[in-house]
Amino acid sequence: MAKPLYGLLLIFLCCCCTLASYSQNTINGLVKSELDGEGLAYATIQLQPSKESFLTQANGSFSIEVSEETTSFSVKYIGYRPKEVRISEADFYQINLQPNPEQLDQVFINSASDKVSAIIQQAIDNKKHNNPKKRFNTYRYKTYNKFIIDNENVAGLDLTVDSTQNSIETVIEDGRNYLAEKNSLIEFEKGKGEKESILATRTAGFKEPVYELLTTNVQSNTWYEKYYVIFGSEYSSPLSDKALKNYSYKILDTTATERPAYVILFQPKKRSKLASLEGLLYLDTLNFGIQKAVGQLKGKANLEAIQEFSYVEEEDIWFPKTNTITIKPGSLDKEISIFGGNVDLGRLPTKNREGEELYLKSVTTYQEVQFNAPVNIKKNSSAVRLMPNAITTSDSVWQNIRTIPFSKRDQQTFNKVDSIIRVKNIDRKIEVIQHFNNGYYPLGFFDFDLRTLVKYNQYEGLRLGAGGITNEKLSSKFRLQGYGVYGFKDRAVKYSLGGGISLNKPTGTWLNFIYTDDIAEVGSFKYLTDARVYSLFEPRLVNINYYYKYQKSLVSLQHQFTPKLLSEFQLSHNRISQTRGYLFQQNQNLFADYTISKVTASFRWSPFSDYLKSQDRNIEIKQGFPQFSFQATQAVSDLLGSDFTFTKLGTKINYTYERLNQTSTQMILEGNYGFGDIPLTHSFHAYPNNPEKERIMQRFSVAGRRTFETMYFSEFFSNRLANLQVKHFLRRWNLGKYSNPQLVLITRHAIGDMSEQSNHYGIRFNTLNHGYSESGFEINNILTGFGLNFAYRYGAYHLPNFEDNIAFKFTFYFKL
Repeated sequence: MAKPLYGLLLIFLCCCCTLASYSQNTINGLVKSELDGEGLAYATIQLQPSKESFLTQANGSFSIEVSEETTSFSVKYIGYRPKEVRISEADFYQINLQPNPEQLDQVFINSASDKVSAIIQQAIDNKKHNNPKKRFNTYRYKTYNKFIIDNENVAGLDLTVDSTQNSIETVIEDGRNYLAEKNSLIEFEKGKGEKESILATRTAGFKEPVYELLTTNVQSNTWYEKYYVIFGSEYSSPLSDKALKNYSYKILDTTATERPAYVILFQPKKRSKLASLEGLLYLDTLNFGIQKAVGQLKGKANLEAIQEFSYVEEEDIWFPKTNTITIKPGSLDKEISIFGGNVDLGRLPTKNREGEELYLKSVTTYQEVQFNAPVNIKKNSSAVRLMPNAITTSDSVWQNIRTIPFSKRDQQTFNKVDSIIRVKNIDRKIEVIQHFNNGYYPLGFFDFDLRTLVKYNQYEGLRLGAGGITNEKLSSKFRLQGYGVYGFKDRAVKYSLGGGISLNKPTGTWLNFIYTDDIAEVGSFKYLTDARVYSLFEPRLVNINYYYKYQKSLVSLQHQFTPKLLSEFQLSHNRISQTRGYLFQQNQNLFADYTISKVTASFRWSPFSDYLKSQDRNIEIKQGFPQFSFQATQAVSDLLGSDFTFTKLGTKINYTYERLNQTSTQMILEGNYGFGDIPLTHSFHAYPNNPEKERIMQRFSVAGRRTFETMYFSEFFSNRLANLQVKHFLRRWNLGKYSNPQLVLITRHAIGDMSEQSNHYGIRFNTLNHGYSESGFEINNILTGFGLNFAYRYGAYHLPNFEDNIAFKFTFYFKL
């Protein structure tokens, strides 16, 4: 299940907050190389007489608050002569350092490059000792997190959350400060991974949990894995197994601490197109474990991730102590990839209404660490559990939990934001956006189904109606649902009535009873466990030209065996009638109208996805691939007056591979197999989406998500079918606020057959036994979500007229 986009909008807004105003005791400057004028990243600045040390930013700049006693500062950088600078009334200090090649020889043998590569390789080789996930069978620890949006004129650490763009803007612009906090227990067992139990959580102004923050991976707790994650986006780790191919390294210094460390600068290689960070690694000179790590991104926002470690002497390992993420507004034109690359930071405000610049900060502390401690992790359990009493934690308990001071300003924030949310009715706005993303509009105890309001197709013409389902405001133990619609072209009313009884809330077990009188597309096949999909445009619907009528009575059981395994079992009785002159022959009898009674079992398995589980819901927090769907249907003759016996099987594998260079490849492989007395209405098609019109521009319409754009409606039917669809997404081009084009290369293939094709009368169609192929491309998001699609049909079913093999359409991808 996809993450709600409004949740990302919230955190996106947080991102844009930042930059600071400097006090009278702030020194600003830039350290550059006199040789080439380049800024020197992470040069050491030491204040005098306090001896306090700081590092320059990746571009060589610095901004340091100093006391009145500070009279001067020294600047040092490996390979350069140090310089002493006296503090004056200057607004800006530019320090040019002269190269000193001899210094490298004095510090690190003959070749600094060979030395640093050897150190990094040693750190990679020692990961089996220094990575707790490789080293220990089990461990456990607790964390406390604060997350804040604030203006930088006020010092302090806090925490932030919200759920909708409107509410975030209101809180930032009027509230000036926003805050949330969380306390968790993390347990690890080899082979089962890390599991988080949220013991306490609260967000300023909200009584209910803000799941969008709880389901966001704000910052990785280790640099030893292949990827380092910041706000859900993956970056190549500077200590991954292939790190030396992706990054260049330079030794800047060694620390004079009890356990000395190499201070190593890492930067992405110029030829690398991977999503990468730059920063510092402090590597222990004895066991090559990380003592401290700093990762930075510079762009429309400046992001800094810092992780500090504490040394556990009895285990000879460095374990995380503090994680800190800070986001401030930047000045560079380049984009940085955060929140899955979905944010245009240029659109987001960086100031509140008082003109104060804002920043986002998240701080996590680690405590009560135990190695090889007894843990109890179920193999298929959710990655994150929200404990039942987590949102009702008392103030006195919070006082004992906190490892970061909770200031008077923090308390004022909670009080102020709470009043803003009540006055602005933000809870209602959040509720509307949450439901809208799933295709509903909530009104009291009833959620109106937006999919039933307006539709158009070739058979009904304009289809208007209304429908929906009751929600927990009426009852959490039962629900009522239904719809009524009218087609202006066929002048017929369709409707559905039903309801369900909750048998077990934690496992999502519902017993449903539904009666429906409607139409369905001939040859369509839907998995009962597929996620509900809502789109403002339903591309295929407009062009579908062949339907059958049905009256269906069903009873179904929905159940989650685990968060990763969904199921639905259904018994249905269907009365079928035709909208065209179709006849099906069985045992020398011809049927236009018939009855089908069938039993269906459907499953969806997402073994590599992670979920957050609370008392009343499961939320997918990380979509893993591949994902598998399976469905089996058995129709039985003479069961409740059924006319036919047949079996239908369907299997679908959905796989998406996302790369660090911000490209991805999506593949869908589906196989359908049926045998027995299967009428055409219940056969399979390969998702055709080409109207039967003579000219290309007459066929110009909306391209689908997974449809054969050059295959004409009702051209092919099969009772044995396999199809493969592959899309390769290239990097987006940033052309402005409303234009982020993305080129997508597409190829689709299908093969199938129809046994006993002579049993179908009145409808002419082909089979796919020679294999069907089409390829093309899309350029999506050319302007405000609109794009273009081109596809070409080739191979065994290439048509004589060249123009008939071409499909030219527009695409539309809407994001709330």
